Amino acid sequence: MHLLQPQPEVTTSSLVSTHSTHQSALSSNTVQLSPWQSLQTEHDQVDWLILHFNHWFSHQNVTLVKGDFEPEYFPAQNQAPARIQFAHGFFNSALHEISHWTIAGAKRRLLPDLGYWYAPDGRTLEQQQLFEQVEIKPQAIEWFFAQAFGRKFRVSLDNLTGEGGDGTSFKDRVFTQVQAYFSGKATLPSDAAYFIQCICSCTRDGKILQSDEFKRELLD
Repeated sequence: MHLLQPQPEVTTSSLVSTHSTHQSALSSNTVQLSPWQSLQTEHDQVDWLILHFNHWFSHQNVTLVKGDFEPEYFPAQNQAPARIQFAHGFFNSALHEISHWTIAGAKRRLLPDLGYWYAPDGRTLEQQQLFEQVEIKPQAIEWFFAQAFGRKFRVSLDNLTGEGGDGTSFKDRVFTQVQAYFSGKATLPSDAAYFIQCICSCTRDGKILQSDEFKRELLD
């Protein structure tokens, strides 16, 4: 079992560093149907997210789509772009699946489900420990996305009928990973940093995320 292959990474003291070629995509007003702050329903927020993600990442040949069932990633093929399919039209599911995609490197993006190991609900303790090991970085990155949108983030052990593991320990590790990104001990994948910058440009008047917005008690 291996961790997902990281993307080329950028320093994250500001959490908004991007490649210069991305700057043109930041003109999000050209696709914005309604200001984020005016959206009142999850349905409208999901539609906004899909519209903007697909605009911001059009250069990556990938689209974000609603799914009726479980999330799944479909590589690009036969002239069709790759698809990040999130579960049941849930906003938080979209952020989670995007976080996995930002971590996956070019080779894994050619594989169904990003070549990601997954055992369904009902995992043994050993399987759960393996699951949690792989989930630390994606859920830390998902927390950044959620915070940029001003939404509540909740960690997910995703094992309701199995041996759930130590939820407190997992929350500690997700929090530690977030702080490592801020301190520079770890680096964000470039696509994650770019997505955060794009979100903040629309939802926070460009104000960057700050480490004091992420407190361990917020995960309880």
